[in-house]
Amino acid sequence: MSGPLSGIKIIDLSSVISGPVATVLLADQGADVIKVEAPQGDIVRRMGLGKNNLSPAFVSANRGKRSICIDLKVPAGVAIVKKLIADADVFIQNFRPGAIERMGLSYDVLSVLNPKLLYVSVSGFGETGPYAHKRVYDPVIQALTGLPDVQADSATSRPKMVRTIIPDKVSAMTTAQAITAGLLERERGSGEGQHIKVAMIDATISFLWPEALGGLTMVGGEKNVRRGQLAQDLIFETQDGYITCGAVSDSEWKGMCAALEQPHWLDDERFNTPMGRVANAKDRIDSMGDVLKSRTSADWLERLDANDVPCAPVLSRPEILENEQIKANKLINQYEHPGLGQIRQPRPGAKFSRSDIRKEPVAPALGEHSNEILHDLDFSKDEIKELVDKGIVTGSSANDR
Repeated sequence: MSGPLSGIKIIDLSSVISGPVATVLLADQGADVIKVEAPQGDIVRRMGLGKNNLSPAFVSANRGKRSICIDLKVPAGVAIVKKLIADADVFIQNFRPGAIERMGLSYDVLSVLNPKLLYVSVSGFGETGPYAHKRVYDPVIQALTGLPDVQADSATSRPKMVRTIIPDKVSAMTTAQAITAGLLERERGSGEGQHIKVAMIDATISFLWPEALGGLTMVGGEKNVRRGQLAQDLIFETQDGYITCGAVSDSEWKGMCAALEQPHWLDDERFNTPMGRVANAKDRIDSMGDVLKSRTSADWLERLDANDVPCAPVLSRPEILENEQIKANKLINQYEHPGLGQIRQPRPGAKFSRSDIRKEPVAPALGEHSNEILHDLDFSKDEIKELVDKGIVTGSSANDR
């Protein structure tokens, strides 16, 4: 394919979500991503529904990659990785700090073998500090970045986790952007690589700061950071379901009052200014909720749209597939996966006017491309057989799915 990243070679030793989702974004855009897995494979292969070590999460995080299965506990396995990075553009790993150094694959080692290499380390907390060596999953980062506080229950103020892995995916997007920036700098600059470090806690706090943590911006105002927040649930029940709607500007509020047939709200001192609507958010939203229960979702959405008020139905996850806007965007592709049958995957979020993006990428079986990749490294058939016989490399094929 002639994607925007065609010709870029990435050696991916990462697992689970933060690293793999970063590199799948780049694979979608044409990069050749070689996923290096231990003999037991990425744990996500076996998490959730699916079969043949191909869970939905693994498929989504590893589509379009090639897989080689190597035992990195033996020197011969480490030597293969060193050969892989000789002409690579990017090397990425998300082991806990210190682990990759013990393998003999540190930045200091690989940057000597390939001075152009972008070496990417994704971790939970970075390399220093009291948490640096803690085992970390998404809820741990949520707990330390204020996300549960943002989601706190309006009645009890009890913190609540977000029910999707925001820190993992935000870290992935941060990493993918940093890699493309690093590639651009290398090509425009000295031609040398560098070490890119992404800590999940850093990426998540930076992501949350503009709005969710915005109350921390003004020094001295930290105590009031929750003011007005606990009422800001813009899910409204109707006669037959749920919708969302909101009004920020005066013109939108005027449209809201017209759509809900409540003209007296325009003169209500609690609601007739943007600041008043924020300060009295609970009263405003409770009043809107009482009115919105009186008609169906379709009725209200028609009225709200007619008055130019931002609104939408609240869709269940299966209903997403039938939404007309999502269909119009041609976002979700359905195609045949050789190990799973018919599957769905979203296309990449960004579209390019001249460059291709992968439309039907397949996630690899464990070690599916081991022989192919070793052949590309000029290993002979006998050498490949010896590596497989000794268990240093595990081979597979599409038929083993």
